[in-house]
Amino acid sequence: MGRTVLVVGGGGREHALTIGLLDSPSVSTVHVAPGNAGTAGIATNHDVSASDIDAQVALAKSIGADLFVVGPEAPLVDGLSDSLRAVGIPSFGPHAAGAMLEGRKDFAKQVMLDLNIPTAGVQHLTPETDLDAAVDLWGAPWVVKRDVLAGGKGVVVTEDRDEALDFIRTSIESDGMVLMEEFLAGEEASMLVMMDESGYVALPCSQDHKRVGEGDVGLNTGGMGAYAPAPVATEAVRARAISEIVEPMHAHLSSQSTPYRGCLYVGLMIDDEGAPSVVEYNVRFGDPETQVTVPLIASDLCDLLLAVAEGRLSESMPTFSDEHAMTVVLAAEGYPGPPVKGRSISGNLSDYIDSAGRAFIHHAGTGSSDGNLISTGGRVLASTGIAASLAEARDLAYQKLSEVELEGAHFRRDIGHRAL
Repeated sequence: MGRTVLVVGGGGREHALTIGLLDSPSVSTVHVAPGNAGTAGIATNHDVSASDIDAQVALAKSIGADLFVVGPEAPLVDGLSDSLRAVGIPSFGPHAAGAMLEGRKDFAKQVMLDLNIPTAGVQHLTPETDLDAAVDLWGAPWVVKRDVLAGGKGVVVTEDRDEALDFIRTSIESDGMVLMEEFLAGEEASMLVMMDESGYVALPCSQDHKRVGEGDVGLNTGGMGAYAPAPVATEAVRARAISEIVEPMHAHLSSQSTPYRGCLYVGLMIDDEGAPSVVEYNVRFGDPETQVTVPLIASDLCDLLLAVAEGRLSESMPTFSDEHAMTVVLAAEGYPGPPVKGRSISGNLSDYIDSAGRAFIHHAGTGSSDGNLISTGGRVLASTGIAASLAEARDLAYQKLSEVELEGAHFRRDIGHRAL
């Protein structure tokens, strides 16, 4: 008998994890709660909210889950992994204390400073702060971060002084405090690190595209596309990131009374000299980075995640393919503002393989109504190409996306532009 796995969440990341787990020889059944239309077609969905901790634990027990994989960050901050481990169910995802690295940016920043991990300077702005003096200390561009979970949208980077001040004031009013960081120049990359007390392994680095507009302009989003491996993360850069960032974090996290078990997402800024600094930590797989990273894991994905959940990663190190992956997000009309929902999605959504590689659709904000596929969120789906070269992966992703129809939808046509 193969393993039974339960994945919590309902976005593109969870669809990618479900596909990867079903490709694992050790897995027989995958359940997803709540899932989306994509996971419904390949796994068993359950109408259980990701935020309902008690119901998720009860579901895991009822299906006899051998492994629980937590996709989103909020349930981790709320202690889902703690509750699962208390009843003997291995959970891939850190305990609540470890999840504070994403739940509180101020906490994460203090850990970095205590460990001498390279990162931007920071100011803590409160109702008593002289805001004019604060914004003038470093000058433009201004980087302002809310100290709460905000679904990837709690950060403003702007050259407009008034826009920065407005965001600072509204954030202080809602949260009581906001962080302003020194601007780091360079090129971003994402490093996903599997980590437990026994060891760590860095997956191939990817590069996300946060801005809604081509040329990296416009509002921040949850991510409009990604590709991997990212050429900016050279072997020299990776070596520095591991020695200066990952190793001290692993030593710190594995020394806690309850060790960190899960994915540590390291958002990197790499300067012109190849020196990496930390922009942010997340405590789970990124989205859309998962869609281009999981397909590059050549070994059994379930073996890897279960080993981490049980604190024995050093016994089950993964292997990787030498392919390239790119994913392009199709967003609903209105996104990253309030999206138009409930529109019909049509076209060819089936997978295909050609001489260059393969292409398929990752569902995110999708559902069904009267048997028809409809949009239910801002980032509706993503078209992913896997090939021997990044250029071929790009061509496959865009070709596949051209076969999908959604009224009013938009996507970026320049994903991967820095590498290509």
